[in-house]
Amino acid sequence: MTTTSHTIPGFGCQTTRRRLLHDSGLGLGSIALSWLLESESKAAPVLSSPHISPRVKRVIHVFSPGGVSQVDTFDYKPELERLDDTVLTGKGKLDTFFGRPGKLRKSYYRFRQHGRSGQWVSELFPHLATCVDDLTFIRSMVTKSSSHTPACFQMNTGFTMNGFPSLGAWLSYGLGSENEELPAFVVLPDPRGLPNGGSNNWSQGFLSAEHQGVAFRTGGDSPIAHLKTPDSVDPAERRAGLAAVLKINRQFSNAHPEDDRLLARVRAYELAARMQVSIPRVVDFAEETQETQASYGLDDPRIAASARNYLLARRLIERGVRFVQIYNGGALGSPRVNWDAHEDLRRNHGNQGLQLDQPCAALLKDLKQRGLLEDTLVVWSSEFGRTPFTEVKGSGLGRDHHPHVFTTWMAGAGLKAGMSYGESDEVGYKPALNPVTVYDFHATILHLLGIDHERLTSYHNGINRRLTDVHGHVIEGVLA
Repeated sequence: MTTTSHTIPGFGCQTTRRRLLHDSGLGLGSIALSWLLESESKAAPVLSSPHISPRVKRVIHVFSPGGVSQVDTFDYKPELERLDDTVLTGKGKLDTFFGRPGKLRKSYYRFRQHGRSGQWVSELFPHLATCVDDLTFIRSMVTKSSSHTPACFQMNTGFTMNGFPSLGAWLSYGLGSENEELPAFVVLPDPRGLPNGGSNNWSQGFLSAEHQGVAFRTGGDSPIAHLKTPDSVDPAERRAGLAAVLKINRQFSNAHPEDDRLLARVRAYELAARMQVSIPRVVDFAEETQETQASYGLDDPRIAASARNYLLARRLIERGVRFVQIYNGGALGSPRVNWDAHEDLRRNHGNQGLQLDQPCAALLKDLKQRGLLEDTLVVWSSEFGRTPFTEVKGSGLGRDHHPHVFTTWMAGAGLKAGMSYGESDEVGYKPALNPVTVYDFHATILHLLGIDHERLTSYHNGINRRLTDVHGHVIEGVLA
């Protein structure tokens, strides 16, 4: 693993400010005081200026793991209705994950056209349907894997294997944060659990550890575990313990000047010290009107826990967080708390759609009303889609995994709003026009942020690695 040599500031040269903070025993601030308290000690972003003129400053990615069915949500197929309950032919051998293809099945939901743009949306999303004139649909997405975890990794990191930096980590590395009191990259997991692959989905990979996504605890009372020193801890003992840790850190750093992992950990402690003040303000919704909270669904006990994530995402990007990822779905298992609809698609997607529809639509409208959609990019995706035919399993009411074509959308500055790019074939099985890879998807997101995806790199094990590997083209057809 390639490492970078760092000089640790502050050893043997403590300022009065540092000594003051040390003596006062201000929790996590004490452990970082001798190294990283001065603003210049924070890691500078690798890009001193954008490669091209940026259209957006920040990104919110709503990720719906499990595999959302394109033909039951945003990709209307009249021909699928006509061919309902027949065998799909003319496509070669049907490639499915479990190898149990059934008969073609029309959508489980009615579709209607919405907005001035006339975009088709199913009845599963009555709230999002009111936002279509602000959305840019991509209806010809393809991905490499039909297995959940590798496909989730690719959508998040560009690679089907773990160990690579996620999109948010690349943005932290390239652009940094606009607020030194908050992380550049925040993850808001589904309150019901973590997705397949867990924290590997927001890993920093081979980048410095400070670029890993900071995952909030969205299902508990405290958003960050161990952020506050317990009242039961004696301040004098706390200071003594921190002094001992500081001594050990000095010894390790002097013995291993080429190893940057400790530096990254201390930076994390420094950030944690600042977050002791900033996080309680961010998660306090008292200043939000009841009307705003109700628009997200905080007054509806069925969706209130999920709705908090969407309102919190807006509050985070308002305060300078560069990349916020909201998870709409947890891990596999029973009962299912993600979009993996093998058994009964209508029941599964109905449950999951309820958690996504109103809060996500409220976020889009709130951003637009506040002028934030003018420099913010909102992206929605799943890791793959679902087959247009049933899966021969149990009741036969479900659909199998489908990496061959699915739908995503974007909203924000620099995009042609109220339009769709690419097409799937007549039944939603394969792309018919302008297939878009995950590499293309990522390249376009970086482009909107002013980054040339071929030039944002990090040298690792003899290779200049990048988010898009050796692939990817900006999707010019979606750009305004």
